[in-house]
Formats: sequence, structure tokens, C-alpha cells
Amino acid sequence: MLDWFQYLFIGLAALAGGFVNAIAGGGTLITFPVLTVVGLPAVVANITNTVALSPGYLGATIAQWNDLKSQKKRLYLFVPASVVGGIIGGVLLLNSGERLFRSLVPFLILLASALLAVADPLRNYINRRLSVRGASLEHIQYAILPIMLAAVYGGYFGAGLSVIVLAVLGFLINDSLTKLNALKQAIAFSVNIAAAIFFVFSGQVNWSAALVMAVFAIIGGSLGGKLAGKIKPSTLRWTVVSIGVIVSIIYFIR
Repeated sequence: MLDWFQYLFIGLAALAGGFVNAIAGGGTLITFPVLTVVGLPAVVANITNTVALSPGYLGATIAQWNDLKSQKKRLYLFVPASVVGGIIGGVLLLNSGERLFRSLVPFLILLASALLAVADPLRNYINRRLSVRGASLEHIQYAILPIMLAAVYGGYFGAGLSVIVLAVLGFLINDSLTKLNALKQAIAFSVNIAAAIFFVFSGQVNWSAALVMAVFAIIGGSLGGKLAGKIKPSTLRWTVVSIGVIVSIIYFIR
């Protein structure tokens, strides 16, 4: 059982995570390590983190609904693939065992930090590429398998998933970056909500911590949404990347 100080620590981390997710992404690099610091086993911390933060993806998806309405064909293909992949990732996590997953944590955090670091250059590259190619709806079926594989990663750990999905969409689908961003958000929501629902029945969710995190993450997300125009996303993103690298080093030497 956690004490009031640990709940406060978790709540503040979730507040920061929700704030960061609303502006730059990468909130898991803040919330997951804090859950392990207060004593939760790595697998339980990861599962609790997924369940607690998944509602935030719904709000972001709804906010971009206007850019999704014209992409029903893509949603019909990608959402089922995302759900299946997210559940597979959850199954792999539950069957990894604490020892194996903990040994993978520093590598996963370092990978997520690297993905976050290349987010801006990747987005700029995709934007230039799309402006040259023009728009087309052809060959979207080739993106199904890569999306499912990304979803497996998302269900297993999740941090940096949006960067992977945007890269897949940008290379395999021709459309505006605005629409691809909206599609990326819908896919991330599908992966996380599928994994979260699966985890609900795993018996490994720390519900008191998840509830505290969910409340504070929503508040943080709201603050981030209001201050988004006043804070440079790249500055915040590199701050989170730095935190992720430091945390991964700590995990490596523990």
C-alpha cells in the first residue's frame, strides 16, 4: 500500500506526463519510472501506466475528428489491426515475467527517447515528401502489417509509439500531414485502449495509483492544451528526451 507522499509523487508525475503529452509527447518517460521508484514492480508499473493514461488518447482523437471523418476506409483497416496488435503486445508483456521485462526496461526507455528525439526531423521530412508526391489513397493495405507490428510494441511498452506510426503512415500513404497526424492519434488510441481493457482483467493493475494518475493526467493535459501556444514543443521534447536518457542510464547501472 502506498502512502500519501507516494500518491502525491505519482500525481505530480502524471500531471507532468499529461502536460507533456498534450504538447510534445513522451509523458510515459516521466510516469513509468516514477511508478517503479515508489515500489511498483516493473510489469505492474507498465500496466498501471497504460490503464491510467489511455483515456487521454480519447480526448485527443475526438479533437481531431474532423480530419478523421474522410478517412473511414483507413480506419476500417487500421483500427482492427491496432486492436489486435495492442492485445498481442499485452499478452507478450504478461508472459515476459518481471525479470525479463525489467532487464528490457533501460533499452525500451532509450529506444523511446531516440524516437522522441527524431520526431521533429521525421515530421519535417514527411511533410516535404508529401508536398512533392501529392495525395493518393492507393496501396494503404501495405501499411496494415507495419501498423500491427507497431501496435504490438505499443501494447508491450508504448512510449514512442506515435513516432513509429507516423513514420509508417508517412512512407506508405500519400495525404496531408494534418490528416496523417489525426490517423496516427486514432491508431494510438486504439492500441492503448485495447491493451488497457485487456490489462483490466489481468489482476495486475494498481487501481489506487491508476485513479490518481488518471485524474492528474487529465488536469495536466488540459493545462498543456491551454499553454500549447506559449511553450515551444521542441524545447519540451528535448527536455523529456534528456530525462529519458538519464533514466535509462540509471536503469543500466542499477
